[in-house]
Amino acid sequence: MKLLRYTLFLFILLFTTNSFSQIIRTTLDPGQIAPPPSNWAKKNKLGFDISEIAFVNWSAGGTSSISGLFKGEFTRTYMKDNHKWFNELIVKYGMNKQDGTELRKTDDAVQFNSTYGFRKDTISNWFYSAKFNFNTQFTNGYRYPNRDVAISKPFAPAYIFLGAGAENSDKKKNRTFYFSPITLKTTLVLDQDLANQGAFGVKKAIYAPDPLDPDNQILIEEGQKVKAEFGILFTGYMKSEIYKNIFYENRLTLYTDYLNRFGNVDVDYDTRLDLVVNAYVKANIGLHIIYDDDIKAKKEVVDPVSGSKSQVDDGPKVQLRQVLGVGLVYAF
Repeated sequence: MKLLRYTLFLFILLFTTNSFSQIIRTTLDPGQIAPPPSNWAKKNKLGFDISEIAFVNWSAGGTSSISGLFKGEFTRTYMKDNHKWFNELIVKYGMNKQDGTELRKTDDAVQFNSTYGFRKDTISNWFYSAKFNFNTQFTNGYRYPNRDVAISKPFAPAYIFLGAGAENSDKKKNRTFYFSPITLKTTLVLDQDLANQGAFGVKKAIYAPDPLDPDNQILIEEGQKVKAEFGILFTGYMKSEIYKNIFYENRLTLYTDYLNRFGNVDVDYDTRLDLVVNAYVKANIGLHIIYDDDIKAKKEVVDPVSGSKSQVDDGPKVQLRQVLGVGLVYAF
């Protein structure tokens, strides 16, 4: 009997130890544990549009040309309970080459947007928000065919918006509206030559006539590189599928300054129609409209005596850019 009891005891002990070790292995095996859900959502999109036209012995005439546009859109969104933090980086750069002319820039933009919002419950679409926005460009801009004098440069201009307000964000309808009655707008012109000209609304340099040379002027005070404004900002974004595989996207920014000509509204409106062929091929039609009273158009004048050419301000004007392209898109 004692032998039977010892045998039964050893069997129970071995069975219990084996079962316990299996439980331990199952609990600690990383491959069996589901990773915790992330509060971050990300979207990355790279695209390249190209358009080309060529003529060989074409009786009606024409100029061969080729254009390319690189663009990237990257978003990172943090969402947890009543908190939302949205970050977006948009980059664009385009070039054009025609027979008989040098390469010319067609598009150039760097834009970063960051918005933090807090809502009182997890159901509401309204957020108390703070927004930061930054815009500039990669390379110099010219009024072609003049490539000797740059009319814009990297960080000349650059625009910074920083403010607080309210945002309505509807994920299902893919639309966001933001309103801020307290927004600081900072214009940077970090090139002294452009700052001395008073480009993009900064205070221009002060000159005095040279007593020794009436045709020359002496620099008394350099132009300021920074201009600060305080006003009201409204931004809106909406994207919808108006027909199967046809998407309509809109971005609108409106700003007016309290102290400097209140009611004079700066407008930045970008609208685009995307026609999706498949996951990698898309066609798009876009229209970008800008009006800013501080941005003066340039025109070229010819001196009747010397015949030399120079560029002078021609006042603020509506800026318009239209884009039609077909290209490849890679999302990851």
